[in-house]
Amino acid sequence: MNILVTGANGQLGNEMRLISKEMTDHFIFTDVTEVEGLETTLLDITNLEAVKEVVKTHKVDCIVNCAAYTNVDKAETDVDFCRTLNAKAPQNLAIAMKEAGGLLVHVSTDYVFGGDPYNIPCREDQKGTPTGVYGLTKLEGEENIKAAGCDYVIIRTAWLYSEFGKNFVKTMLNLTATKPQLKVVFDQAGTPTYAYDLAKAIEVVLKDYAKEQPASAYSKTGIYHFSNEGVCSWYDFTKTIAAMAGHTECDIQPCHSNEFPSPVKRPAYSVLDKTKIKETFGIRIPYWTDSLKVCIEHLTKNN
Repeated sequence: MNILVTGANGQLGNEMRLISKEMTDHFIFTDVTEVEGLETTLLDITNLEAVKEVVKTHKVDCIVNCAAYTNVDKAETDVDFCRTLNAKAPQNLAIAMKEAGGLLVHVSTDYVFGGDPYNIPCREDQKGTPTGVYGLTKLEGEENIKAAGCDYVIIRTAWLYSEFGKNFVKTMLNLTATKPQLKVVFDQAGTPTYAYDLAKAIEVVLKDYAKEQPASAYSKTGIYHFSNEGVCSWYDFTKTIAAMAGHTECDIQPCHSNEFPSPVKRPAYSVLDKTKIKETFGIRIPYWTDSLKVCIEHLTKNN
């Protein structure tokens, strides 16, 4: 298959680059900027005609959309651009795949939840109750994809980290190594997700789609949840990062969310129920501390 990856220079996009080396398919990696040493086709996914042209030129069978506006706080004031990237661009990709008769794999977020108090893992068919512009525009993106009528697999994920780019794990590795004391919120619970594990899950979806071809419609079209297994707070996450890295000098203390004022209310509990993706695709998901250990080992080895 010819597989186009958007946002190829971000966290998940870089993991998809690694995954592609294990696959026999042809990949076209796209982004809005070029990075030295990474082969990148420039593509603005907010431009429908540009998307259609690339899909036609490369005879694209699948798009994996790793591009998104993810600055949760800034989104509250940068509403128009956030909506363009998170709601309009996925619609463009879906329209292009509808015309091409292909599959769109789109990455969404646990932030589509959070407005209602939950204490059991969120299921795919649960009503979205986003608390800010980021979550709202991501939910709009999902609705736009469904309305376009293409074959799609929307995967909601959470707390993504990797060896690439800026993320919580890399920030906390630095802070716990350099600060005598840290305060980290304990009243937000979720599940850290290693971007490599998510990329491996996407690989399973792509291979399954290839097996089902040619078909009038992909039988597994729908919304799925994927994060690593387990649950923790940001405080627990930080304590584990520090312990695995051997940063024992830093005094890490729990605190409430309101001690860190933010323009947006973050979900207090956004653990995702992953039963559907495991049963549908036969995916076995690693426990969050096992994957974190792998990532930290890679980071410390490369430093």
